[in-house]
Amino acid sequence: MSLNGCEHLNSFKAAFGSRSYFIIHSCFVACTSAEARRVKAQSCFCHTCKHRGLRVHACLSCVYFGCYGEKHIQNHAKSKKHNLSVDLNFGTVYCYACKDFVYDKELETLAKRQNKAAAASLAIRRQFAPWEPDQDEIELLRRNPKRRRVSESSHIGLRGLINLGNTCFMNCILQSLTHTPILRDYFLSDQHHCHMTANPQQCLVCEMGRLFQEFYSGVRTPYIPYKLLHLVWTNARHLAGYEQQDAHEFLIAALDVLHRHCQGTNGISYSNSHHCSCIIDQIFTGGLQSDVTCKECNNVSTTIDPIWDISLDLGPGPGTTAATSVASAATVTTATVGDPVGAVLGVASSAASDTSSVANLSPASGYTNSPSNSEPTSLIECLKRFTRPEHLGNSAKIKCSNCHSYQESTKQLTMKKSPIVACFHLKRFEHSTGYHKKISTYVSFPEELDMTPFMSSSRNNSNGYTNQIVRESAISLSCDNKYSLFAVVNHSGTIESGHYTCFIRSHKDQWFKCEDHVITRATAGEVLTSEGYLLFYHKQLLEYA
Repeated sequence: MSLNGCEHLNSFKAAFGSRSYFIIHSCFVACTSAEARRVKAQSCFCHTCKHRGLRVHACLSCVYFGCYGEKHIQNHAKSKKHNLSVDLNFGTVYCYACKDFVYDKELETLAKRQNKAAAASLAIRRQFAPWEPDQDEIELLRRNPKRRRVSESSHIGLRGLINLGNTCFMNCILQSLTHTPILRDYFLSDQHHCHMTANPQQCLVCEMGRLFQEFYSGVRTPYIPYKLLHLVWTNARHLAGYEQQDAHEFLIAALDVLHRHCQGTNGISYSNSHHCSCIIDQIFTGGLQSDVTCKECNNVSTTIDPIWDISLDLGPGPGTTAATSVASAATVTTATVGDPVGAVLGVASSAASDTSSVANLSPASGYTNSPSNSEPTSLIECLKRFTRPEHLGNSAKIKCSNCHSYQESTKQLTMKKSPIVACFHLKRFEHSTGYHKKISTYVSFPEELDMTPFMSSSRNNSNGYTNQIVRESAISLSCDNKYSLFAVVNHSGTIESGHYTCFIRSHKDQWFKCEDHVITRATAGEVLTSEGYLLFYHKQLLEYA
């Protein structure tokens, strides 16, 4: 947010003053009478789609209300050249020319005065309760009289983890999770309220909260995560024991247990009744859209499934057989939109296994959307292959709901909803009957990633992508789906024995290599030339619900 306003807002105020802002704020943001509140309830909806949502904006130049999430207010601003709008939830001003919220001292004074009057009309004496530390916080403050200030050169948040016996896979995932920005902010702001009152010691979410406190306490000695390991063993029995496990499998298991232990805050989200509102789903859940198109009448059957990660094949893509097509189609569509996420994202039972399951709604083993025999050499190529239309073949006909007969069809996977944190799993472990190997092919991945070409909204009517979307250059594409790399998990060795390490980003451009209890400084070049097994990307632009 700009704290000094902007030229567009200043020009508007010079020409029209602040009267229109005051009217919008007093009538539709902070009402001071029952009649005004009734008018607000009747009038606060999008003039284009008639939707009453959380993100309705009012144009500051004319009488128009529009959805921000559906881009109706953006389209209005572009067509009418009305660059300023007011968020009807909070009364903040957004400038579409600057593409940012802007702050103005005069408007802020008006808003504070109106908010105070609205609170008084509802007999609310004070809007915000002062923070008072509890006994644990008082003791913590007493023991730590010196306050640490986070600067560009500070190492707070960096802490090694003791290997408890082949637990390098767990240490890498914990390092990645503790350096996930929005998850860190959630736990350090003490937002988790444990509902496992009978036995809070068994809550993995509480233990994760303690892990974040330990990491950001400023203590530099390596931490021993034995309690967290025990809780994962208790709740994911197939991971119990000291043999080497797969880091990807541990990630899915940990997210599943955290999701289940968030049941106290688990509820139906306002925007999507099929997703729960726990912090894990808010951060990691995306929507995978599967479109099956009838070759005869072009009728499209669409399913949208929740996913926590995307598994990408690295091997060459042989010509897809009918049997493979049927298997892959069945795997992707096993989960329906109404299924609970915990059931949809169940964990595979075998260790160090990359065989796809309903766990991540990835294609089945050997599945590919590409008929070519070449191996992908970049993450972009993997994603293009994953989202490329696939002809299901003559022996894999599907009954068309429009033709009422079995017809040949094509299937295409795209992202309907991009998650806040996108995790890409490069399937380096190949398993088949009596044959196991590790694929060590170098796959390049960018530090900045634009997922716009792989979104459902980027498809054209012929089941492909427009030339503008397919271009490698993302300069003209939307910022809504742009991501930044913040963690990379690597595996060295063979499929029988090996070792996991990871790179994590601290602050903006500082990279560190984490190898159990040892943490060393790294460069972006070292990160981008590493082999890569799990890639974690964070959205650059966050939209509140």
